[in-house]
Amino acid sequence: MTVPDLLSATGLHLALPDRTRTSLLGRPPLIEILKGIDVNLAPGEALGIVGESGSGKSTLGRTLLRIYTPQRGNIFFDGVEIANAPEESIAALRLRMQMIFQDSQSSLNPRQRILDILTAPFIEHGIATGHGARDRAIALLERVGLGPQHAQRYPHQLSGGQRQRVGIARAVAMRPKLIVADEIVSGLDVSVQAQIIALLRTLRAEEKIGLIFISHDLSVVRSICDRVAVMRNGEIIETGACADVFAAPQHVYTRALLRAIPLPVVNPQWLQIDSSEAAPPA
Repeated sequence: MTVPDLLSATGLHLALPDRTRTSLLGRPPLIEILKGIDVNLAPGEALGIVGESGSGKSTLGRTLLRIYTPQRGNIFFDGVEIANAPEESIAALRLRMQMIFQDSQSSLNPRQRILDILTAPFIEHGIATGHGARDRAIALLERVGLGPQHAQRYPHQLSGGQRQRVGIARAVAMRPKLIVADEIVSGLDVSVQAQIIALLRTLRAEEKIGLIFISHDLSVVRSICDRVAVMRNGEIIETGACADVFAAPQHVYTRALLRAIPLPVVNPQWLQIDSSEAAPPA
């Protein structure tokens, strides 16, 4: 029996104001970011979204969670259409959809202790208060490799890797079915990157979480994802199982991306440079 997709999006179009320009009317013109995106995610699956900066991958992640509302297209999450639904009707679903942001510094309130940040969801949704909320927060910290001593600290007193662990703890607090992780290891040391990826892989397996992992680093994507979708200029140009795409990429742009990074390759034959192919992206 076929298992229904956890997330399915078809024909997504999104245009946002171009803040670098103004029109004759004084309003910034719109620039098309997503151009007819189709994407799906099975329950518990991990899908990597890769591409250059400006390809639209982060915007796609936010649109799939309805942080942005597409002008056209449909998004079904857990059987419910959310792209065209009013905000109040999907509020309850937001507990099951979470995002981990790239900038762990700005995504955490600098005026709040880590304990306050992690107890807030339990208190806000009436799950626990007082000592009960505190105990849950401490358990979350321990689960992501931190300790009770970190609970009394402020975000600026933690390292980048520690802040990202707090971001992961906050994301899994409500036991979501879907997490979108947006460039969460970008800028971290390689050893810290490996620790964060290992943590996310463990949590995903334990909680059966569907994961959309956005990154420009294909080697990281291959280490955690089942499938990969390659984006360019607001479109998905290639998608498939990681093993297949990495062994035999079909699109010239995917080949250029793979050539641009040091990466073990299953089948290196396609690495032979064809003069008709585009140069690797900068």
